[in-house]
Amino acid sequence: MKPFNDDNFVLDTKTAQDLYHNYAAKMPIIDYHCHLDPEMVANDHRFKSITEVWLGGDHYKWRAMRTNGVEEKYCTGKDTSDWEKFEKWAETVTYCFRNPLYHWTHLELKTAFGITKQLSPKTAREIFDECNEKLKQPEFSARGLMKHYNVECVCTTDDPIDDLHNHIEYAKHKADDDPKMLPAWRPDKAMNIEKKGFAVYVDELSHVSGMEIRKFADMVDALQKRHDFFAAQGCRLSDHGLEEFYDEPYTDSQIETIFSKALRGQQLSAVEIRQYKNCFLTVMAEMDADADWTQQFHYGAIRDNNTKMFNLIGADTGFDSIGEFNTAKAMSRFLDNLCQRDKLTRTIIYTLNPCANEMIATMLGNFQGGEPGKIQLGSGWWFNDQMDGMIKQMNALSVLGLLSRFVGMLTDSRSFLSYPRHEYFRRILCNLLGNDVEKGLLPCDMEILGRMVEDISYNNARRYFKFY
Repeated sequence: MKPFNDDNFVLDTKTAQDLYHNYAAKMPIIDYHCHLDPEMVANDHRFKSITEVWLGGDHYKWRAMRTNGVEEKYCTGKDTSDWEKFEKWAETVTYCFRNPLYHWTHLELKTAFGITKQLSPKTAREIFDECNEKLKQPEFSARGLMKHYNVECVCTTDDPIDDLHNHIEYAKHKADDDPKMLPAWRPDKAMNIEKKGFAVYVDELSHVSGMEIRKFADMVDALQKRHDFFAAQGCRLSDHGLEEFYDEPYTDSQIETIFSKALRGQQLSAVEIRQYKNCFLTVMAEMDADADWTQQFHYGAIRDNNTKMFNLIGADTGFDSIGEFNTAKAMSRFLDNLCQRDKLTRTIIYTLNPCANEMIATMLGNFQGGEPGKIQLGSGWWFNDQMDGMIKQMNALSVLGLLSRFVGMLTDSRSFLSYPRHEYFRRILCNLLGNDVEKGLLPCDMEILGRMVEDISYNNARRYFKFY
């Protein structure tokens, strides 16, 4: 029987162990998509407790706690103590066998705090106190944790109206050994024309850009100005959160009419919404191509399913799920339209529904060329950034594309303790390759395999995103 969470955790074979320990483990981390608070990085935030860093914004844990019958006040409540919340999480952990949260929790305890005992109601107080004592030490600050995990670069998620003050100040004052922090362009609020508050957002964009916005063409000019500003601060990639892809035909005059109706608060039809989003994403893709950025599309989520809880505590609190969308033809037409006009930049497509892995992997092969791995099947995302989901994604990419050109893992997290997800991914990757070698499905050529592991862990992302 193998011990739980030892040095060879997840690594079944000698080849897998060699690949991980001698090649993957040493590589720095480029976390090219996360939701860290830039102010925490800029100010080198000190955490008051393990509860703040662990449970402060982690909807994965909140979902598990709710499923375990924990009252909401212990998840998102403002008047519940840090210990009370931590105690409820410790109670829930023992019910998380085979859930990735069990692995993540214990990897984080081990790699950040050196704690190897399992979290449970019996050990909760001891672990809580030990973590909190260590968090008082300088090396457990926000930047200290990033350096501990060998993080070289992070890309935050930023709205076009953000002033990027924290990025600018951090770049001016950071030490040479501090990680690079770059913004990433996330213009969802300008795309979601059907959402309440769209007109207010347009006013805010107008104010920030210093440009009067009366027409869609005006908004495009304002966004271009902000896009240029982001580029000047080191931004090299965009990101879009979609339910699905769109290919509804439109004319410029139709888009102007739709935009005008939205500013007046008039109801839009489903077709008008899809026309607008197709146009908007096309314009954004053109901007990215002209700037030589990478564009990312995260699609397939049904968000804010629980209206009662959305009204109580807002979005991004754990009430989203995998959606089913028949989007293959729309994706094809969207990419083909850009390709025909030489406006298809480097692109990463993430699906929340693993049933679409093979569809996307074959779709991307239609538009490759010009540089290695130009169009990417994104890493297992959100509900799929666990062992089964990552294996399914890598298997689809291996069979229908080139795993060797994959840009690898990201945290997609708000927590400074989430970097072991990169280790988890690397262990799974090495185990996948090591098992193939041991079965005689791949040659035992450690020069090629080692380079492949190092590339997927770090080198491919460094070359692909052009951050340096």
